[in-house]
Amino acid sequence: MNNKTRRLLLISNSTLHGSGYLDHAESEIRDFLGELNHVLFVPFALLDRDKYTATARARFQKMGYELTSIHSAANPAQAVKETDAMFIGGGNTFRLLKALYDFDLLDVIRERVDAGMPYIGSSAGSNMACPTIRTTNDMPIVQPASFNALGLVPFQINPHYLDPDPNSRHMGETREERIIQFLEENETPVVGLREGAMLRIENGEIILRGSTGARIFRRGFEPLEFTPGAKLNELLSSTDYRDKNESV
Repeated sequence: MNNKTRRLLLISNSTLHGSGYLDHAESEIRDFLGELNHVLFVPFALLDRDKYTATARARFQKMGYELTSIHSAANPAQAVKETDAMFIGGGNTFRLLKALYDFDLLDVIRERVDAGMPYIGSSAGSNMACPTIRTTNDMPIVQPASFNALGLVPFQINPHYLDPDPNSRHMGETREERIIQFLEENETPVVGLREGAMLRIENGEIILRGSTGARIFRRGFEPLEFTPGAKLNELLSSTDYRDKNESV
């Protein structure tokens, strides 16, 4: 990734077992946003956007930030241009991406992130920062114009990554097997981001943060395990921000 102005905080999950909404990420969010004031929320991944916005607004106000929602803006693209930072919440990734295409927001979001606007994503919002949404866990309940997402990072994320359970009687594919199937058809690396983990990207570096680790998958190589605090800068070396199999 050549653009060192990009600042992203990509969180695996919004709620960690035993804690409330964004509680596990609060210290990281505060440190990431610093003295900025206004956050623009993107609630398109859930059907009830008003309720989702109320939840996010209350949580960010508790942290000392003003939050407004893009779905209430008279001009969504202008709202992106004027905000201090952006938070795209979790839910269904296909519904989220379809809305971004419907409102013609992908280019303006990329432009703002390229100019240094802090971007926070959680779950589906983290998927949205990737080249495509092909490693989401969600059902395609709607059909977006393309699987191409924002392409803010040159790798894929699989949020809520689950390790195989040796005691499970479930006979379907494990998460690891499904990611390996993805790599049979695509070359883009995949970060299996466990719940409680997050990626912080700024100054041309990427650091694994949070309470859990991540598992990184590359085509033709054995998966590698990483613990919190690890620098994962090698993931930023690719210049191919979208899957070669997906037309741009």
